[in-house]
Parts: sequence; C-alpha cells; structure tokens
Amino acid sequence: MTTPPTFRPATLADAAALAMLVDIAGEGAPNRLWLDMAGPGHSALEVGRERARREEGGFSYRHTTIAEIGDEIVACLIGYRLDDPYDLSGVDELPAMLQPLVRLEAQAPGTWYVNVLATFTEHRGMGLGMKLLDVANERARETGAPAASIIVGSWNEGAGRLYRRAGYEQIASERAVLPPDLPQSGDWILMTRPVTTGALA
Repeated sequence: MTTPPTFRPATLADAAALAMLVDIAGEGAPNRLWLDMAGPGHSALEVGRERARREEGGFSYRHTTIAEIGDEIVACLIGYRLDDPYDLSGVDELPAMLQPLVRLEAQAPGTWYVNVLATFTEHRGMGLGMKLLDVANERARETGAPAASIIVGSWNEGAGRLYRRAGYEQIASERAVLPPDLPQSGDWILMTRPVTTGALA
C-alpha cells in the first residue's frame, strides 16, 4: 500500500530542498538568476537556499507548505495573497526574466497566488499536484481571497492540464523572456479560479 502524503508548514531546515523544488518549477530559470547573484566562491543553489531562508519575500519558507511521504520531502506549495492594489512601480528595474511575471501578477490583485507548485520527478503521477491545489484553495479561503491565481508556461502542457482540471481558466498572457540556451519558449499564462468549499476534484 502506498503511504499517503502528509502536509506541514516549512521550516528553515527545508531551505535546500525548497531551492531545488523552485528550480524544478521554474525549469532551470531560477538557477540562472541565482548564478548571476552568486559571488565568487558561491553556487547558485546556495543563493537559492539563502533566499528560501528569508523571513519575508515571495520565495520564503514562511509561505511554504511541504508535502512528505514518510520522512521524505516530495513536493511543495509556495503561495500568498497578492497586494490589492498591486504596485507596479519599479518593474522596469527587475531582471527582464521577471518583468512579464510581475505584470501578470498585477492583473490578479487580491487573489491567493500559487507562486510555486513542484514535485520531485520520482513522485509525480501520484496526485500530489491536485492535493496541493486543494491546500492552496484552503489557504485562499482562510485569507478571505475571492480567487486563487497561478502562472504557467504555455509549453508546460502537463501543468496546464492539471490547472484546468482544477478549475483554473486563462485570463491573460505575456511573452516569456528566458535565457536563450533554455529549451522552452512561448508565453506565460495567468490563470484564476474562484475559491470554493471542499476538494477541487
């Protein structure tokens, strides 16, 4: 019998696993950003770990729910309620890779934003993504958000199918700006769904 997953808030000790999961969710793009931020003698993963250990900011362990099977971290959800109104001042000063994502976030003010939903490869196909979207719906309801939101790459067809199955619908898109040596290309798609009671599927 397969051991069912359990869910818990992340701790500082989870930071290294979170950095890996965030890079998986971003399909290698976060690693490129972190590499640019890393000083001499530091690795990109170390920068990601340090960012996960922050007390504030979108990518923080404080916004994270960990999925475990036994004592093993298998997936995570990072999310929070977006500001309403959403302040776009300074967006042009951000790395070009982030600008279209921030502009899309601004089109879903006040929603509970799923920043990261990621599962380690060997644990995919077990329904963890849908279970974590249920957690996202619950967190959104707890904060009084009217809807949940998520951004997905148009090239990530599997994730897109999952979100549509969970009731998310496209409301906007922006051309993705990615490093030229990454294999993916296309648009970032903003999707939302009303917050509901009960499981999504």
